Amino acid sequence: MTDIDIQGHCEPRFDAVREAFAANFTDAPEGLNEQAARFSVLIGGEAVVDLWAGHADTARTTAFTETTLTPVFSTGKAVMALLIATAVEAGRLDYEQTVASLWPAFGAAGKAGITVGQLMSHQAGLPGFSEAVDPSVWFEAASVLARLAAQAPMWEPGTASGYHPVTVGYMANEVFRLATGRTMGQALRADFPDLDLWIGLPESEHGRVAQMRKPTAAPSLGTVDPIKQAAFLDRGSAPGGRGSAEWRKMEIPSANLHGTALGLARMMGVVANAGALEGRSVLSAETLDQLTRERIHGPDKVLPYVISWAAGLMRNDGLNVFGPGESFGHYGWGGSMAMADPSRRLSAAYVMTRQSPHLIGDPRPRRLLAALYGAL
Repeated sequence: MTDIDIQGHCEPRFDAVREAFAANFTDAPEGLNEQAARFSVLIGGEAVVDLWAGHADTARTTAFTETTLTPVFSTGKAVMALLIATAVEAGRLDYEQTVASLWPAFGAAGKAGITVGQLMSHQAGLPGFSEAVDPSVWFEAASVLARLAAQAPMWEPGTASGYHPVTVGYMANEVFRLATGRTMGQALRADFPDLDLWIGLPESEHGRVAQMRKPTAAPSLGTVDPIKQAAFLDRGSAPGGRGSAEWRKMEIPSANLHGTALGLARMMGVVANAGALEGRSVLSAETLDQLTRERIHGPDKVLPYVISWAAGLMRNDGLNVFGPGESFGHYGWGGSMAMADPSRRLSAAYVMTRQSPHLIGDPRPRRLLAALYGAL
């Protein structure tokens, strides 16, 4: 492990976390030895662990630094959930109001009763398109929204969750825009300017983005049916057909947030610290409860897990992928993760450049969390 050049800081009581971080580079499970990674932990808003190592490029010529950005894919859904909560806190939105009350066209085809809370907890029945589309459609947000507004749900809304990998970001961003007059990307930069988190990355920041290595295998979805096919496996299930620069510039809150592990951990500190971000009140106790309470619990129709969903956050109950506590968070394609444990005022995030096939519970952040909780 001595040849791993680990940067950052780690309080001595968390030496086991540093050892686990190094081990992810040398003896990671399933051959997932890191190219680059960062793990950040805050307790009471104070950084007690912030470690990074590796190279930002696949040629291994550029060091991964504290200013390197990584795309975190669905881990951005945690930030998306918190932004929706800020609109609720401001009185511009209510989890119990219908989506159609803001966006009348959405009420078509049996969707008039779907609430904001149901949309955020993946109960709307729109995990993908019911008809084949070209992947370039995702670069035209108006087209995506029109299709989803017209489409019938793939199951009765409110009866089950079915993870919406990409579509939920477009719909949540539209609800947020109609309620607040701003997009999520605009609000994130205006309201949380000191967090290095971006939904829609300006070209001026592209030079800071690390290169990713895609998984060597496809994720396991269990038995494939038309719902899972639409969500993950159709040619048009995810954006494609345009360059990475254009993808980075798009606002897809569910799929293309770019940021740092420290930025994610600080954002999740709002959940860990009773609604406060480093002394600034962001969410009241009531809004925080609405954000984190269970909305639905059961076998997910898309992911092969039994999941307890809050309003955009995964609850640790049953999953046990965010440590042993009553925690909340989200994983992203390839292994990134952000979480919060309010009982310990703890928030943490992990980003990496070598992706794995794990949809939830990548073994690398789980190893780090096990070492972390073992040291508490």
